[in-house]
Order: sequence, then C-alpha cells, then structure tokens
Amino acid sequence: RKCVAELVADVGERVYPIGRLDKDSEGLLIFTNDGDFANKIMHPRNSVYKIYRVTVRPSINEEQLVKLETGVTLDDGTKTAPAQVKVITEQQGRVVLEMILHEGKNREIRRMCEAVGLEVAKLKRTQIGGVKMGMLKLGDWRDLTEKEIKNLLANPLDKSKI
Repeated sequence: RKCVAELVADVGERVYPIGRLDKDSEGLLIFTNDGDFANKIMHPRNSVYKIYRVTVRPSINEEQLVKLETGVTLDDGTKTAPAQVKVITEQQGRVVLEMILHEGKNREIRRMCEAVGLEVAKLKRTQIGGVKMGMLKLGDWRDLTEKEIKNLLANPLDKSKI
C-alpha cells in the first residue's frame, strides 16, 4: 500500500498532509510545509467545512437522514455535530449522498452511517473549505492558488463558497 507522502515526493521539500483520510477512502488532501497554516485549517474552532460524496446501502429513509443532519451518537458515546446531507442519486439499494461536515473525528462519516444502519460502500472527499478537487485524478496534485489560501485563512466559515 502506498503512503500519501510518496505521491508528493517530487515537491522538493518536506510537506505533510493537513488532516487525513482512512485507507478505505479517497479524495482531496491538502499538503503544506507551514505548521501555522495547518493548525488554522485543522483547529476545530475554525470549523473549516469538508464536503464528501458518500455511497451508502441500503436506501436511506427520512428518519436516518434527519438523524445524520441533527447529530448522531457514536459507538463511543460522543455525539457528532449536525451535518448537511443531500441525496444526490438513488438507485436499487444504493444512495449517493453529499455530506458537509465541520468536524474531523476518526472515521466520522463511516461511524455516523453505521449508527443509523447504513453501510458506506464508497467515500470520497471532494472539497475542503473553498478548495475543490475538481478534475484531479487519483494520485495527482497541484498548488493551491493565492485566492484559495486566502479564503482558507480569512473566512473558513463562509458557506457562500460551498
């Protein structure tokens, strides 16, 4: 199994990821060599939102949706913050959701879904704050624009950029 650091080995300096994805997930990670920048993005008080595309099974019902949106009590007794959840597509026994979270607890989406009786078949982070994955392919990387950096630092709670 590849380590994500191997994907950015050609950057020319030591960088590390801000946050993480579990081994069964894919999607956007931001790398930096700036500890202050990383702390501002990761610190819970800044509530930098993250958007995920989540495929679950079986189909989701209204009660499960409401629980995810209002906060779920996890297996360790902690309650999650409310999440924004939108059904994108629904097929036979599978549903694709868009979930917007402001926390980043360990395997939070998987644990939230499990708590309401859903199995996560696929999980992909598509956005962190105003930074979108866009057309990047698995393993590719690009530099952040000055505007993206400014938006992440200046206004992490601005939902108009979602």
